[in-house]
Amino acid sequence: MSSLDTFYYIVFFVFGALLGSFGNVVIYRLPREESVVKPRSYCYSCKTQIAWYDNIPIFSWFILRGKCRKCGAKFSFRYPLVEIIMGVLFALCYHYAGISWSLIEYLLFVFGLVICTFIDLDHMILPDEFTLSGIVIGLVGAALNPQREFLDALFGVLMGGGFLWGMAYLYWIFTKQEGMGGGDIKLLAWIGAIVGWQAIPFVIMSSAIIGSVVGIVAARKQKAGLKTVIPFGPYLALGAILYLFGGQTIALWYLDLFLPGLS
Repeated sequence: MSSLDTFYYIVFFVFGALLGSFGNVVIYRLPREESVVKPRSYCYSCKTQIAWYDNIPIFSWFILRGKCRKCGAKFSFRYPLVEIIMGVLFALCYHYAGISWSLIEYLLFVFGLVICTFIDLDHMILPDEFTLSGIVIGLVGAALNPQREFLDALFGVLMGGGFLWGMAYLYWIFTKQEGMGGGDIKLLAWIGAIVGWQAIPFVIMSSAIIGSVVGIVAARKQKAGLKTVIPFGPYLALGAILYLFGGQTIALWYLDLFLPGLS
């Protein structure tokens, strides 16, 4: 690894951690329909604004031992966790895409996925502000980015959204109950707009496997059996990230195994 590469890894990690700090604000405020810009970050217990030196990504939480400097209220470990995750993912985006048009798209993509993941975990909703705008941005990016093809992105939207919509419709026919939220449908369509239709089978399969394992564990803990409800968005997001960072080879091999010539 060259010294220049090391420099870029550090830059993108720091940039990601900074955006992770802002992402924490979005995760908390957006579902509550609060402004994500004003007021500045503050302690939700004593309402005191947090000084800039107490708002340094990752470090401030550990320096303050996860507590508000004024009132001593505890801050969740999620704050540095989101910042670390975002920093690592941004560095990985650089590793896999280099300095390119695709890098810009990947950075926007993982930023949105991380925020949607934690909002879904908290509230079991996937905000349209990210999913619908993500579809539009993904299609526009495919039209402008010489490294991507627009039809791949368009088919990704139709295949991703269409598959989950069809599954949800069949589930409703047989059970008369809603089994898949509309947010999940839009999320997979957004994923298809960014990574293309070839990624959809891999994302569905990997997210289903991981989600099933987590669901079984949750069902045993909650003792609710098949009635256990878990958000599916985080596993779709994880499947998309796995595809971005090394899963393409597996996905294309799997696709070529069943549909030779299409990959």
